Amino acid sequence: MSLRFRPLPAGALAAGALLVAACSSTPPAQTVAPASTATPMVVTLEPAPAPTPAPPRVAEDVLPSSVDEINRRGYLKDVFFTLDGYAIEPAQRDALAGDGAWLKAHPTVRATIEGHCDERGTAAYNMALGDRRTTAAREYLASLGVDVSHLKTISYGKERPFATAHDEAAWSQNRRAHFVVTAR
Repeated sequence: MSLRFRPLPAGALAAGALLVAACSSTPPAQTVAPASTATPMVVTLEPAPAPTPAPPRVAEDVLPSSVDEINRRGYLKDVFFTLDGYAIEPAQRDALAGDGAWLKAHPTVRATIEGHCDERGTAAYNMALGDRRTTAAREYLASLGVDVSHLKTISYGKERPFATAHDEAAWSQNRRAHFVVTAR
């Protein structure tokens, strides 16, 4: 019997060389990656509202003693909403920021946030929508650091319109959260 040797292809020779190198008795040198010095990334989901100047501060002793006079002077501003909406839009955040600053400057003041809607929709739908609007305004004030235990909410739905016309100009004035000071 005769044995014949055939030449191995180049790929087989290379594989064999790698196998021999891998089995050598000297362990390969290990490199250690340098410790990461990167700072963690901060992700902001929504840009913070631009700071608004606080309304002129009224000292407690200068604040009118009459709740009716406080309401007449309009220290607290209404917040307006889109049709069927209760989200606090960026333009309305400034009004709430001003209300929040005023309420924090006058911690003894108690107020009610009234939820109002335009005349479209059923009475039940508008009562629920008015409630969602007051809750959204109250929660936004809480996020600004206002003590919301001094704030009550009530929904009037479409029952107490501010503007009585039957067009978009009137309806847009009626879709609001209205603030009423109830105690000094």
